[in-house]
Amino acid sequence: MESSCLEPSLYTIKALFILDNDGNRLLSKYYDPDLYSSMKEQRNFEKNIFNKTHKADNEIAFLEGLTVVYKSSIDLFLYVVGSAQENELMLTSVLSCLFEALTHILRKNVERRSLLENMEGAFLVVDEIIDGGVILESDPQQVLQKVNYKVDDNPLSEQSVAQVLQSAKEQIKWSILK
Repeated sequence: MESSCLEPSLYTIKALFILDNDGNRLLSKYYDPDLYSSMKEQRNFEKNIFNKTHKADNEIAFLEGLTVVYKSSIDLFLYVVGSAQENELMLTSVLSCLFEALTHILRKNVERRSLLENMEGAFLVVDEIIDGGVILESDPQQVLQKVNYKVDDNPLSEQSVAQVLQSAKEQIKWSILK
């Protein structure tokens, strides 16, 4: 084996992407410029991985000289890709961090519609976990704290709308009386 293949590197993540249950891309980041540089190559790679993994119960796959760890949730498939020599546990820790952070941001509803509605938060999470292929964080609580993404636990209810309308009426009334 070549010694250059075994040299340690901080650049452990080659790609990260999320596909829907039809294999369509929802979010993707490729960190290795030599790996699938064109959009067409990326789509073909994603389609190959999806075809190999969407019916499997495994959590790891080896394809085209790469190690792929993946997880499915309702109608989403989350993938983290590293080199063939990469430690699967490192890749899995990134995948778990991504999933847990998304679970919090999407209010435990990790599905296509929720992801599309909160895409900004998803990209913030990905950018806090990985920067240029380097793993920055693998603790979901730290990621959520860093992105400072606040999820409103009390969505707007009928009572709060009524309170806002009543307050607006009172302000209009006072401005007319003045």
